[in-house]
Amino acid sequence: MNRNLLLFAFVALLFIATGMLQSWNSALGILNMALISAIMALGVNMQWGYAGLFNVGVMGFVALGGLAVVLTAAQPVPGAFAAGGWAILGALALAAATLAAAVAIWRRMRAGWTRTLTLLAVLIGGFFAFRALFDPAVAAIEAINPALTGNIGGLGLPVLLAWPAGGLLAAIAAWAIGKTALGLRSDYLAIATLGIAEIIIAVMKNEDWLARGVKNMISLPRPVPYEVDLQRSAAFVSWAQGWGFDPVTASAIVVKLCYAALFVAVLAIIITLSELALRSPWGRMMRAIRDNEVAAAAMGKNVTRRHLQIFVLGAAVIGIAGAMMTTLDSQLTPGTYNPLRFTFLVWVMVIVGGSGSNWGAVLGGFLIWWLWVMVEPIGLAVMGAVTAGMADGSWLKVHLQDSAAHMRLLTMGLILLIVLRFSPRGLIPGR
Repeated sequence: MNRNLLLFAFVALLFIATGMLQSWNSALGILNMALISAIMALGVNMQWGYAGLFNVGVMGFVALGGLAVVLTAAQPVPGAFAAGGWAILGALALAAATLAAAVAIWRRMRAGWTRTLTLLAVLIGGFFAFRALFDPAVAAIEAINPALTGNIGGLGLPVLLAWPAGGLLAAIAAWAIGKTALGLRSDYLAIATLGIAEIIIAVMKNEDWLARGVKNMISLPRPVPYEVDLQRSAAFVSWAQGWGFDPVTASAIVVKLCYAALFVAVLAIIITLSELALRSPWGRMMRAIRDNEVAAAAMGKNVTRRHLQIFVLGAAVIGIAGAMMTTLDSQLTPGTYNPLRFTFLVWVMVIVGGSGSNWGAVLGGFLIWWLWVMVEPIGLAVMGAVTAGMADGSWLKVHLQDSAAHMRLLTMGLILLIVLRFSPRGLIPGR
C-alpha cells in the first residue's frame, strides 16, 4: 500500500512541477486530459484485466462517445428533421428489418437453393429500398445551409446528459459487435474490433448529415462558464485582481478547475463501482473465466454471455470518456481520431499501470499522458543543450534537433520495455 501511495505521490509531483516550472494553466490542461485518459484506461482494463478480451477498437468507442455529444447537446438545425429526419429513421428501421428477416430465413429454412435465392432476394431488395429512402433524405439535409450546418443537429439537451448518452451509444455498438465477434479467437477479435473502429471513423468522416463529417462540429455546449463571460464579469475581475491575478489567466484556470472537478467526480464514481464489482462474487467469477475459460465453463458459467457483458460495460466507460473529451474540446473533429492516440496509448496506460488493477489503470493514465505531452518539449530542451556547442546549420545538429520530435514514440517504447522487464505485471499489479 505504501508503494502505491508513493507512486501516486510521484505522479502528483510531476504535475506540480509542471505548474511551477511552466504554468498552472498548462498543468491543469494536462491534468484534465489525464483524468479522461484514466477513465479510458479503466474501460480497457475492464475488458482485458477482468476478462482477457483483446479489444483494439478503443478508438471507435471514443468516437461514438464524441458523436453522442453532438446528437444530444447540439442545437437542432431548423428544418433538417422535417426535410429528411423521418425518412432516415424509416430507412434505418427498414435496414434493421431486412437484416432480421435475413437472419430468420437463414435459421428457419432448410439449406439449399431455395434458401439461398430467398436470402439474396430479401437482401438485395432491402438494400435498394433502403437507398431509395436514405439517399434523398441525406441530400435534403445536407442542402440546408451547408457552409454552417448541413447536418441534422442534436436534441439541445444539457451537455452533462451527453456523457451517459455517450456510454449508452458505445454500449449499444459494443453489444452489436460482441454478438458477432466475441466467438472469435483473441487475435481475430483484435483484428475485428480494429476494423470495426475504422468503419465507425469512416462513417463519421463521410456522412455529413450526421455530424458534418470532416467539416467538424464546433462551439458545442459546455457545462462550465466561458472564459470571456468571466472576463466580462466585474465581480470576477475584482476578485482576480484582489488576489493579484491577471483576469485573463485567472479565467482560464478557473474554467479548467471546474472541468477538473467534474472529471474527478466521474472518475471517483466509476472507480468506486469498479472496485465494488471486482471484489464481489461477480468479479471473482470474471477473473476465474479470464484465467481458465474451460474450468469456468465446466463449473456451469456461461463464458460467452459474461464476455459480452464485460465487453459492453468496458465500452460504455470508454464512451463516457469520449463524450467528456469532446465536451472539453467543445468540438468534434473525426479526422483527429487515430489508433496511435486512442488505442495504442490507452493500452500502454493499462499495461504500465497493471492489468486487472483499477488503481493501476488510473496511475497509468496519469503517468503516460503526462509523459506523452511533456516528453517532446523536454526532448527539445535536452537536444538544445547537447547541440549548444555545435555549429549552426551542421547536419548533425539539424538531425539531432529534428529527432526530438520522435521522442514520444521512443519514450513509450522504452517505458514498455522497462516495465515489462522489471515489473511485468505493471506498477500496481492486479490480483
